[in-house]
Amino acid sequence: MTRTVLLVDDHPIVRAGLRSVLESRAGIRVVGEAGSGEEAVPAAAVLQPDVVLCDLRLGDGIDGIATTLALRRLDPAPAVLMLTTFDRDGDILRAVEAGATGYLLKDAPTEAILAGIQNAAEGRTVFDAEVALRVQAQRENAVPRLTERERAVLLLVAEGRSNREIARHLFVSEATVKTHVAHVLAKLRVDSRSRAAAVARDRGMLS
Repeated sequence: MTRTVLLVDDHPIVRAGLRSVLESRAGIRVVGEAGSGEEAVPAAAVLQPDVVLCDLRLGDGIDGIATTLALRRLDPAPAVLMLTTFDRDGDILRAVEAGATGYLLKDAPTEAILAGIQNAAEGRTVFDAEVALRVQAQRENAVPRLTERERAVLLLVAEGRSNREIARHLFVSEATVKTHVAHVLAKLRVDSRSRAAAVARDRGMLS
């Protein structure tokens, strides 16, 4: 089966090189190019490629993360495979959270990029082993998102306050405090108040 690809990169020479490589192989057809995220989204809506091969940095416009978010909202939504020179853990995690199917570096072997396109088109994630481990580590160490009230409760828990004291301080019932504490423990993946306080300190959540 032939897989269709839209190339998104702000450097024309990079797009030309990718097109040359991809079109020399059977099973892949480049259906279009875009030099920015603003161009990529409407192009994908019209061309409906199986895969969008997208750079992380796209000049002065929206970046590859915002482009990925917009592409994944299309119907049908193409798979988005990031192809970039940036390998920072934070960038990789942001791309995955935005909906990217995979993340490859531009110095990856040609065969890896070709296989990545096929895998992405079939709904499989595309990471080499090292990047996959880094993504998992980032997810495990990511600061959980607490609500404003949960954060207030956590700060008071870290001060050693009891549920009754927290309830009085926040003008809520003890039952409400217990619920918030339970949510905080679950989000931090801990089973005690002291452990929650320790993890929050380690992750800079009490500043």
